[in-house]
Amino acid sequence: MIVIERERPLNRLISMMHNGRIKIITGIRRCGKSFLLFRLFKEHLHQQGIDGSQIIEIALDRKQHEAMRNPNTLYQYVLERIEGHSQQFYLFIDEIQLSYRVKRPDVDERQVPEEDRELLYTTFYDVLSDLMTRRNLDIYVTGSNSRLLSRDVATNFRDRGIEIRLHPFSFAEFHSVSELDKTDAWEEYLIYGGMPLAVLEKDPREKEAYLTSLFERVFVADIVERYRVTESYVDDLLDVLASNIGGLTNPSKLANTLNSVRHAGTTDKTVKKYLDALEDAFLFTKARRYDVKGKAYFGSPAKYYAEDVGLRNARLHFQQIEETRLMENILHNELVLRGFAVDVGSVRFAKTVDGKRLSERWHEIDFVVNRGSQKVYIQSAFSIQDAEKRQQEILPLLKSGDSFRKLVVTGGNRNMHTDEFGISYVGIIPFLLEEIDNLL
Repeated sequence: MIVIERERPLNRLISMMHNGRIKIITGIRRCGKSFLLFRLFKEHLHQQGIDGSQIIEIALDRKQHEAMRNPNTLYQYVLERIEGHSQQFYLFIDEIQLSYRVKRPDVDERQVPEEDRELLYTTFYDVLSDLMTRRNLDIYVTGSNSRLLSRDVATNFRDRGIEIRLHPFSFAEFHSVSELDKTDAWEEYLIYGGMPLAVLEKDPREKEAYLTSLFERVFVADIVERYRVTESYVDDLLDVLASNIGGLTNPSKLANTLNSVRHAGTTDKTVKKYLDALEDAFLFTKARRYDVKGKAYFGSPAKYYAEDVGLRNARLHFQQIEETRLMENILHNELVLRGFAVDVGSVRFAKTVDGKRLSERWHEIDFVVNRGSQKVYIQSAFSIQDAEKRQQEILPLLKSGDSFRKLVVTGGNRNMHTDEFGISYVGIIPFLLEEIDNLL
């Protein structure tokens, strides 16, 4: 079996060992969270001399551990394993979102105010918060639902939990096992993306069948069941978003599209609810629009990017393989994977065409990326062969009004160079394969 070493997330896990916090691995279903924890990280522990008896493994999606979806049962099981022992233990819990809350038998419901009703229940937050106080226990959990975990980490765990977001394989990870040259690997990744089982499958027809089945039987079914939404509305919204990745939109615009084209009879409020569900399932990520000069966010519109282009293409039956859009999507995902906060930049200025000054309007910088004090403006431009196209791409960068670094990522395998304006250019393939941290 081919093993792809997930060095970046694995090293993050290793760096957080014994830090007194709960390590929470989140990400889209089937992206390799369980493999990262139960195979790669477990192997690291063994290499450090940790005996298997010191690792407590609980997979809540398996029949044998079904009873431990009850947080009280899970709590007692872990205590029985560690109490009376002085050695270090490691607790692995897979698919923690399957844990349900249990009503407390010792609390009189009549005496609890309406705003404190949640206190009537014991949840996995309560259990893990107690277990983390045990000095000889280091806790790691995985989960596939961002609303249950990402948003609640800050409120329920506060500084006691830390999230490690796992993504499908990057292009560099895919290329490392593809046995293809860089150009051929890029063409395949553009179509089939980085979902682990799709990467490891060699037959293109099997790749397509797997991705299509995964989308329909897992993701759509999960969303419909978990959020009690109408499947036909979810299907329609998925089609529109998948067709328009990287396009500015908002719930009102999407509702109008669904109503005019699909006769959905929906509202922007309903579309917002469904968009939240798609984000919570990690299928799409929203990039907010940012006024570069005004240094403020717009309420709308925003862009939505697919977590995996292979899944996006499967949703559209592999019929809309638009390299320009897909390259921008892959670039967005790579920037997120590298730890940047990614926004869509907007700059307002007036252009002069044929000697005539036009009225001011907003112009787009594809990505404004931040990490700490670092900021970089990035344009995704598949082709800038002619002078007019090049000028169109770099003008918003020149009009940003500041001296932050500026980069244009083009299609292909072009080596990096810098023009007379201080703007750097590089092909998407070397950008993805080489950590260009001197620019980022």
